[in-house]
Amino acid sequence: MSDKNQASDHDDAHTGPVKTPKQLLATVFFSFVLPIFIIIALVYYVASGDKPAAGAVNPEKAIMTRIQKVGHIEIRDANRQLRTGEEVFKIQCTTCHTAGLVGAPKFGDAAAWAPRIKTGYEALLNSALKGKNAMSPQGGGDFEAVEIGRAVVYMANAGGAKFEEPKAPAAPASAAAPASAAK
Repeated sequence: MSDKNQASDHDDAHTGPVKTPKQLLATVFFSFVLPIFIIIALVYYVASGDKPAAGAVNPEKAIMTRIQKVGHIEIRDANRQLRTGEEVFKIQCTTCHTAGLVGAPKFGDAAAWAPRIKTGYEALLNSALKGKNAMSPQGGGDFEAVEIGRAVVYMANAGGAKFEEPKAPAAPASAAAPASAAK
């Protein structure tokens, strides 16, 4: 019996803590892969201190961005002369309607304008003001509704319609009364 005990003690003395292939894989993983992830985490931690804080590069701009107003006021000349339909067409509409880009009816093309004219002036004006298909509201312009209406009439009449050009809205009676009383 003593021979068996001596042999088993002798075998245990020459073997390490890894006895199975599973233990070997775990040992390799924790010996090589885990330290790499720790090194990467340390590099990220150390490098994060080099990033400038928000607003450190241009603090004035950062402050202005944080305290900017929610809205803005746009002052327009209320007494400016309203543009004619031809002027609005030349300024805003000609790009697409002269070449017929992205499905826009060409200027003067009666066949292309006929189905649109059948819908009526109000439908055409609504499409021009709110936008339709690839056309943005007002064709991307910044005009009064009357000016857009004039441009719609100008283009539709060139395509065979007989729409009457819209007139500029009259001044409100309350604003006109004090002016006449002051004279």
